[in-house]
Amino acid sequence: MSSKVTSEKRVAVLVSNDLTFDQRVRKTCEVMIESGYIPTLVGREMPDSQRYTGPFKAIRFTLKKNRGPLFYLELQRTLYKWLKTAEVDVIWANDLDTLLPAILIGRRRGIHVVYDSHEFFTEAAGLSGRPFRRFVWLMIERYCVPKLNRMLTVNESIAGKYRERYGVKVDVLRNMPILKEVPEKYSLLREPFAKYGIPLDLPILLLQGAYMDKDRGAKDAVEALEVMSDVRLVLVGSGVEWEESRERLNNPKWKGRLHCIPKLPYDELRKLTAAADVGLSLDKGLHPNYLLSLPNKLFDFIHVGLPIVASPMVEVSKIVEESGVGVVISEVTSTKIASGVSEILSQPREFWYEKCMKAREDYHWGVDSHLINENLAEASK
Repeated sequence: MSSKVTSEKRVAVLVSNDLTFDQRVRKTCEVMIESGYIPTLVGREMPDSQRYTGPFKAIRFTLKKNRGPLFYLELQRTLYKWLKTAEVDVIWANDLDTLLPAILIGRRRGIHVVYDSHEFFTEAAGLSGRPFRRFVWLMIERYCVPKLNRMLTVNESIAGKYRERYGVKVDVLRNMPILKEVPEKYSLLREPFAKYGIPLDLPILLLQGAYMDKDRGAKDAVEALEVMSDVRLVLVGSGVEWEESRERLNNPKWKGRLHCIPKLPYDELRKLTAAADVGLSLDKGLHPNYLLSLPNKLFDFIHVGLPIVASPMVEVSKIVEESGVGVVISEVTSTKIASGVSEILSQPREFWYEKCMKAREDYHWGVDSHLINENLAEASK
């Protein structure tokens, strides 16, 4: 149990999203409260945002733009203006797109800044082929990061890159689920898919992701249905390739075995995940950010006992192979995906379930969450 601070400290938790689906930020705030801090979430309200119902105090700004350079410029100015007069003792900046105003105001007002980098931001796919935009973000990173006493990021590979670049102390806070009771066993859990009109006659492959953009493997999984005639594929989330897949639902090649569900609240998604037969993690390492990524879905699969077919990403391969919770394929192609799925289905589900239950004892939020308190304690000195 974490010890509480002697007097409550107010923490501004900055994000560039609408607060609705960000489980990492939610879990971080829960740790803050348990330790006696008072977090205020600061994000934005988008045209399709759901009503924010808590549990934390939150401020959502409505911006004129929702993407592109003008959006990011407006976001920086809005956060800077709010932070100038906000009654806060610590600023917790999530990702590079909130860090600059945090650093500027932190230095101006003598407020400690903690930086939680959720990805290798300057090496992300969105900046590929856009040298000027990448240059701007790289300059912001080079200005801000050396001014930090320490920072956090999502895995050791990305932490190592930041240490090499800036010589700062970087803690690894992996984005793992909270260890809690597993939903009813898979054999009893087919109903969640039936709720969405998905037949239960074949094994179900699940690919989930809030942003199924290019290079995340959704299109490849769909194409693999031509090779795999005895499974169904369910895509849960949103993004470019999710939209493209939904438009192709009626393609006769899939024989009605492709299903698309919009992104869901975490608890509902967890029930679907537990009810599937194989989880897919098919990110492709065409950009350093993807190559070094450690996607949340990997741990979500493990925590409910779902075996995994994974692409050969550095951090993903390490966990899947060391814990034996699935199969790592050498490349993301239809034949390789089909081969991996076949290998998973050749073993009884209980075989994989037991391996996942053992692995989840080592891969849960409580293993790393003490780092939040350590960073806040340093900020409170």
